[in-house]
Amino acid sequence: MDVRELVGQARQGRPRAVARLISLVENAVENAENAAQTAQAGVSAGGDRAASAAASRALREAMAELATGGARPRPARVIGLTGSPGVGKSTSTGMLIRAFRRRGSTVGVLAVDPSSPFTGGALLGDRVRMQDHATDPGVFIRSMSSRGHLGGLAWATPQALRVLEAAGCDVILVETVGVGQAEVEIARLADTTVVILAPGMGDGVQAAKAGILEVADVLVVNKADRDGVQTTVRELRNMTGLVETPWRPPIVMTVASKGEGADDLLAALDKHQAYLEESGEARRRRLARARDEIEAIALAQLRSRFAVLHGDRLDALAERLLGAETDPYAAADDLIAALR
Repeated sequence: MDVRELVGQARQGRPRAVARLISLVENAVENAENAAQTAQAGVSAGGDRAASAAASRALREAMAELATGGARPRPARVIGLTGSPGVGKSTSTGMLIRAFRRRGSTVGVLAVDPSSPFTGGALLGDRVRMQDHATDPGVFIRSMSSRGHLGGLAWATPQALRVLEAAGCDVILVETVGVGQAEVEIARLADTTVVILAPGMGDGVQAAKAGILEVADVLVVNKADRDGVQTTVRELRNMTGLVETPWRPPIVMTVASKGEGADDLLAALDKHQAYLEESGEARRRRLARARDEIEAIALAQLRSRFAVLHGDRLDALAERLLGAETDPYAAADDLIAALR
């Protein structure tokens, strides 16, 4: 199918076209990575480079069509959900889908699963947990493999967001892989970041370590029917009270498997959305998101060009460094000069 026609069908909200566009994004990234790895290995990369170039052209055409088709009157709300493995991110995502659908909002979901470091495959278990919404025409769910990308997201997630927004999604929920204390890339992508915790998942010191709590706009203590929930809430309240910021993350207790706390969570999300709009923070975050997206694409292109030079020039510079003929900074300058 012609890329322009594919984008046109995606704008009409046709699920197959949306799915094919997101696949185009993922495949372009994979082809580029394969070509770069082949070049770094010093192997002839004619076929890989040809596939990468073709996928890149198609992706560029699709992104140009999406970007110039006219901005929506109101951008989609992007809500990120993150937390450690086992806290109930997928179940909480399903609960939010039901809550937003009751309002009549169309919902897009990007659920990122970790990929195997050995095979590159992924279970994509989030899709299994959201089967209740599989036949709802107002919900589009896409599972994505992280493909080794760090930070809790996939490399293609920002472009996939553009596809879902163009398809008319009012709300886009982005569920990260199970993250630890520093994989907080979602905070740079979402308008509102929801950090989900659960009683018994670690003490307050673990929760307070740099990263995961600092990105929270809303804190959710899921599985609130377990013992120790009040202790968890008290520790979170003490920690959030230590920092003076214009927005203090509210703490919401939920039992996502039973749908309990959905209204409280929606109210907290709406309150944060109102704060974003009134303070001008919404525009600042979206501007930062656009800047990061441009920078990531530019760096990826530089890495691709760097990979082509990797085999010969870099090896030669390494030999000169070992032979005390140059220093590492001068060698790096030489390599960068070649990119120009």
